[in-house]
Amino acid sequence: MRAKIRDTEIYFDVEGSSLVADGSRMREKPVALVIHGGPGADHSSYKPAFSPLSQKMQLVYFDHRGQGRSARGPKETYTLDNNVEDMEALRQYLGLDKIVVLGTSYGGMVALAYAVRYPQYVSHLIVIATAANYRFLQRGKEILAEKGTDEQKAIASRLWDGTFENEQQLHEYFQVMGSMYSLTHDPSSPPKSWSRTILSIDAINIAFSSFLRHYNVLDQLHKITSPTLVIAGRHDWICAPEFSEEIAQAIPHADLRIFENSGHLIRVDEPEALLDAIAGFLVYKT
Repeated sequence: MRAKIRDTEIYFDVEGSSLVADGSRMREKPVALVIHGGPGADHSSYKPAFSPLSQKMQLVYFDHRGQGRSARGPKETYTLDNNVEDMEALRQYLGLDKIVVLGTSYGGMVALAYAVRYPQYVSHLIVIATAANYRFLQRGKEILAEKGTDEQKAIASRLWDGTFENEQQLHEYFQVMGSMYSLTHDPSSPPKSWSRTILSIDAINIAFSSFLRHYNVLDQLHKITSPTLVIAGRHDWICAPEFSEEIAQAIPHADLRIFENSGHLIRVDEPEALLDAIAGFLVYKT
């Protein structure tokens, strides 16, 4: 499905019912906007990983502008600010009131920025393996220098500089960097989601060469009023757990969970525990 909003067209998909039969009445489940990472990826890697959550809430997946199945446009419009405003426009387009906001990695950055700007529309905030400040970039370089192979250090220069030339180079990057992103990575059997993901080099190049270098919402997180769950992987190299700790400290009454046997891709390394944590948080905080 596609929504023509603002100056673009956003692809979205829905999993699970919002209105369900509950004995002699109909019950309305919460609706969650699921925000993918990257930038430069799409929502497809969250299927079927997050599908069980559709028993607890209706899931609305969407692709950021210029990414996945959403419309392409001028590269300079592929910004975090536009991602936040597109998300708010999509909420209005779908006729939703308060929503659960669930974002991973870069999607977590969008989620934090959205919750700061539109706290009145957020019923619950869940951010996974993310950061609130550009300092994650330098820390990622330090961790890679300490733990990465020579091949990984070399190929990561394309990420830091925003110089991917084609989608094949971006696919190669994720293949080479697999062991840094996931503790359970098996180079002989890469995740199937990699091959079905639509990649956008323009989105990732713009992000890492420009706006992520000065991204900072840390001093605004106190504006978030919703129940918040912050999740980190102990061995995350690109969004180290220290950044989740500072997010949890900055948001009033936030819950922090650190997964000891996960890297950046917690949904790959500890999928069942991740789903249990999210579902439990929603039940406890509702």
